[in-house]
Amino acid sequence: MKQGDLIKEILSTYGKHGWTLQRALLRRETRAQLIDDEQHPLEGTFIAESNFDALWFSRPSHNQREAWELRLVAEIPYALFETFAADEVEELREQARQRMESRMLEYLART
Repeated sequence: MKQGDLIKEILSTYGKHGWTLQRALLRRETRAQLIDDEQHPLEGTFIAESNFDALWFSRPSHNQREAWELRLVAEIPYALFETFAADEVEELREQARQRMESRMLEYLART
């Protein structure tokens, strides 16, 4: 399955469960494929260049927390999950998200 089709499928599934797409991490070749796609599924989304394709989603969580999930764009689902306190400083949140991206790279190196 093409990455663009997988992205559309993941967006649909996560949307049904109340997740909001926040940003995307894409390999250069995936980004080029999406630009050629008339139905660009990430139109208007911040896209960062990466060594892997993944999507960042968020949604409200229990006890006034916010959940963030980093979902690998692959046919076999794999995701990393973290929650943040409502009053947590954005700098600390970003550091946690960077650690999650590093963990995703480690996972991919093992597979």
